[in-house]
Amino acid sequence: MTHTPILETRTQHWPDESSCEAFAASLARHAALADATVELEGTLGAGKTTLVRHLLRALGVQGRIKSPTYAVVELYEVERPSLPPLAVSHFDFYRFERPEEWEDAGFREVFAAPGLKLCEWAEKVAGRLPTPDLRIGLQIEADDSRTVTLQALTPRGQELLQ
Repeated sequence: MTHTPILETRTQHWPDESSCEAFAASLARHAALADATVELEGTLGAGKTTLVRHLLRALGVQGRIKSPTYAVVELYEVERPSLPPLAVSHFDFYRFERPEEWEDAGFREVFAAPGLKLCEWAEKVAGRLPTPDLRIGLQIEADDSRTVTLQALTPRGQELLQ
């Protein structure tokens, strides 16, 4: 497995969920997000799915936003004025026991297609996913706040950090 260098790292403190929501709204405004791969890391309950829900809402997803824990992937199509619809794939690899399950599930085509890919528990499919543009690590603190580590692994990821 090759090591991908981290181009830039930033750390944030989110005292509450409204900080998560504000970050998601800011991220949603970046045009580069339309074809980005974002990995979310953190323990159970760290807020990975909460962040994705806020991001999807900020992008304009209407209706119920389900966790893909059992389905593995939830697909969304976001209408955008004067732009083609944005395809969003939200993956949760938590239930995978072997990285080979990613191949068996046929996800190579999804990752080859344009669109935003949001990946929870990417370490379960280590070596299968393309290099993420942005890796977001969420750590729960004693006061229930979050320490958030943002790592850009590509120039697109650096653009998303601006």
